[in-house]
Parts: sequence; C-alpha cells; structure tokens
Amino acid sequence: MKTAESEGAITAAEVQLLGTVLSVEANYYKVQLDIPLPHTHHLLCTSRARLKKIGQQVMVGDRVLVEKPDWAGKRAAIAEILPRQTKLERPPIANVEQILLLFASAEPEPEPYQISRFLLKAESVGLTICLCFNKSDLVPESERLYWRARLNSWGYQPIFISLLTSMGLDELSAQLQGKITVVAGPSGVGKSSLINRIIPGVNQRVGPVSSKLNRGRHTTRHVELFSLPTGGLLADTPGFNQPDLDCAPEKLALLFPEVRQRLAKNSCQFSDCLHRNEPNCVVRGNWERYEHYLEFLAQALAHSQALHQQRAPESSLKVKTKRAGQPHYEPKLNTKKYRRSSRRLEHQNLQLQEFSQDLEEKETSSH
Repeated sequence: MKTAESEGAITAAEVQLLGTVLSVEANYYKVQLDIPLPHTHHLLCTSRARLKKIGQQVMVGDRVLVEKPDWAGKRAAIAEILPRQTKLERPPIANVEQILLLFASAEPEPEPYQISRFLLKAESVGLTICLCFNKSDLVPESERLYWRARLNSWGYQPIFISLLTSMGLDELSAQLQGKITVVAGPSGVGKSSLINRIIPGVNQRVGPVSSKLNRGRHTTRHVELFSLPTGGLLADTPGFNQPDLDCAPEKLALLFPEVRQRLAKNSCQFSDCLHRNEPNCVVRGNWERYEHYLEFLAQALAHSQALHQQRAPESSLKVKTKRAGQPHYEPKLNTKKYRRSSRRLEHQNLQLQEFSQDLEEKETSSH
C-alpha cells in the first residue's frame, strides 16, 4: 500500500525542470532552476550517458532539462540540452547575448592597439559590444572626454565607471539588465572587482597590478555565471592579454565600424579588394585605425597561409627553410621519372647484365 509520502517521492523523481548551467567542474554541473522552489534554487547535476554517446557536451550557459531531482541531496541529472542561440569557443560558453569589454582609464593606461584587438575579436563573434572603462576617477574629466570622442570616431559609445566613487555604475547596470553577458579584457583592469561590487555575496579573488609590467595577473581560473540583482547573468572568464585573431583576410575589414560606414556609401572597384594598394578603394584613407587594419591584415594573411600549408598533402610537397627561418613548401618531383638510381644499384644491374651475357655465351658455345 502506497503512502502519501511515497507517492510524493515518486512524483519528485519523475518531474522535469528547466534551468541554466552556471558552472562546470570536472563532471558536475551547477544548474540554476528557472522557477525557484521551496527546496532549492540550484542543483548539482551529472550528465546522462546518452548525451555523451551522441556527442553533446554540456557548456556553461546551456539551457538544460533536468530530471529525477533529489531534493534532500540537491542533486539531479541533465537529460537534454536545448538548442543554443550562440556559442563561444574562448571562453567556452553558450547563449551569450553581449560582451562587456572592460579596460582601465589608468593603472594600466589604455593602449589603442590592444583595445582594437579586443574589439575585433568581439566583433567577429557577432554579439552586442558594451565598451567600459574602469578606474575613471584616476583621470581628469578632460581625459575622459578625449577618449569618448576618440572611441566615438571608431564607432563605439564607451561607459566610464569607478568602483571607488560609483561613477557610471547605474548606466552599466541598465546595460546588463536581463541579458547574459560575458566579461573580457586585459588582466588587472578590475573584472573580478566589478563582479564583487555589483553582485552581492560573490567573493572573486583580486590580484594587484604589477609595477614592472604595468598589468595585472590572472586571478580567474574558470568560467562561471553569476546572477545579477536586476536580472540577467554575468560571466567572469580567465583573463588574457591578447586574444587570438583568426579571421579570414577578406572578412577582416567588415569588423571595423569605420569600414562598414564607408562601404555603406560607396563600394570598391574590386569585390575581393583587401584595401591596401588596389585602385579606386574607398576604404583606404586617412582614418585613425587604418594602420591597425594593415597590421591585423598581415597577421590574418600569415595565419591563412599557415592553415593552407598544414592542409596540403605531405606526399606531394616538400619543406624548405628560408634564411628568415620561415618554412617554404615546394611540389615534389615524380620519384620514378626524375630520381636517379643509386650507384650501388647501377653497379648491381651492370654485374647482372655481365653475368647474363656470360651465361648466354657459354650456352651458345656448348651447342
């Protein structure tokens, strides 16, 4: 005979719930439920073996269906991964809606080339960009106005904040509200300090800025989503100083808002224009980041050539190293047609011919 308590246990075991993966550690996943329950708001989950068999790997940010919750132990199992709206490889996170690029107005001072590189990487993933400068209380208003005008000419509207004086925090919170945002930027600009300030109860480890290198040390070791008080989720990511730029050369120019603005008015003479020395190019000209574009283009072309060389079949190519140490690939010659036989083999063939002739002469004389 079933009791009311046992019937309740069966119902709890069969229930399915929706949630978002906040963090991944080893083979366990912290899932925040969409609907807070009296038992708990978070469950520690494992992944069903069926997902691994079909090649589905759970990521931070994934929308998942969990089943068979154990309310006492706050455990459950992920039964299904819902379709992803977006997916980032670095950092590995799904369903992000915007990127918060955080830099510092001072300590360390902003570097235009570095800012451009982060902006290009953010543009390449096709997400909304929120550009923010921390430690703005350390510079005069004239400095902030200078950078605002400069970045406006690039096509961006920066937000200047200070965690010490609370400058700009309301404007930033409004930008983050209700969205899944990933934070990126150089080390030492205050990413972990920002999360500690705007999300109560989070204690992210903060590192000092090096006096020698004028930059911070990496303090975040893994990707994790934190719930914002105003709604939405914010992901802190492992810090890195120079993000990889693996864009195809022909698509690089479109990552610059300045270029998109120029091409919207006129088009270049050639459809495959790389905007270097081509005639009638509408992009080439006197705009601040054009030199940045040429440097990034050279890197993109080198990266594309390296990939092409890696994919070339080894059986048909040979590698030669030039003076600068750069590998150079040349087609191999047909072995049978062009390769000369070794002297030893030629000598053996000659001996075989002489032996055959002697044998024929002996047979002829015997007859």
